Amino acid sequence: MREIPRDTARTFSIGGDLQVTRIGYGAMRLADGPEPAPSAMEAHIWRPPAGRPGAIALLRRAVELGVNLIDTADAYALGANEELIAEALHPYGDGVTVATKVGVVRPSPTEWVPLGHPAYLRQQAELALRRLRVERIDLLQLHRIDPAYPLADQIGALAQLRDEGKVRHIGLSEVGVDELRQAAEITPIASVQNMYNLSARGHEAVVDHAAEHGIAFLPWFPFAAGAHAAPGSPLAEVAAEIGVTPAQASLAWLLRRSPTVIPIPGTSSIAHLEENVAALPVKLSDDQYDRLSAAVPSA
Repeated sequence: MREIPRDTARTFSIGGDLQVTRIGYGAMRLADGPEPAPSAMEAHIWRPPAGRPGAIALLRRAVELGVNLIDTADAYALGANEELIAEALHPYGDGVTVATKVGVVRPSPTEWVPLGHPAYLRQQAELALRRLRVERIDLLQLHRIDPAYPLADQIGALAQLRDEGKVRHIGLSEVGVDELRQAAEITPIASVQNMYNLSARGHEAVVDHAAEHGIAFLPWFPFAAGAHAAPGSPLAEVAAEIGVTPAQASLAWLLRRSPTVIPIPGTSSIAHLEENVAALPVKLSDDQYDRLSAAVPSA
């Protein structure tokens, strides 16, 4: 694991010019399914939230708390998630960055199917521009690489949008180091969004590669789960030592893990939102960081 500086910066500039606070908000959770989901990881993200006023209040509270990176996708509630963000936050205040994703179709509540046809990617970006009520998307990420089309064609479609002034920066989601390198040979890549947390570290190499190249790494589902977050676990012990919750200690570990990591925890609860944002100033000692890092073998 790479050497980490003792001081943890609270901001990072995505693409060198989008300065954001290093705890963002993942808006995927602001959606409902046809029936209650068995778990957060299995949420259907199919329809706009039934409690729309509460969702709008949460988004506005996030910005009040200093969160200025909001992550969404055209696939979340079939575009309704983007519309919800615009209803809550447009006109966007100075410094508020909205990142969205294209490249996945949703034929049913439980299906997420990659579709990387270049014309489709450009169409979905045009729709995202309308739904978000902007002339340029700050950060457009390829939701998934579609093996049916050359990567150069998929990344090229996003680069064309950037050249047209409709996209500021380009990112990828759920990729490995080789794919990240290949994409960077086509056009500058500003971000990568993979699942990563204290108990799920399958993308250690991507985290390090992103740090080395100044690429923002946006871990979705950033909280430790299962035994690693249970009472008596190293996470629980460290959290108790510094007087924070295990969730906050999880986020503090991510912030210390790499200077380009920007967790994007999602929640439909304002109380949980406030708890997450309060993790930004939490500091882990070298010993505490090392104990948490050693709790799970790197994958």
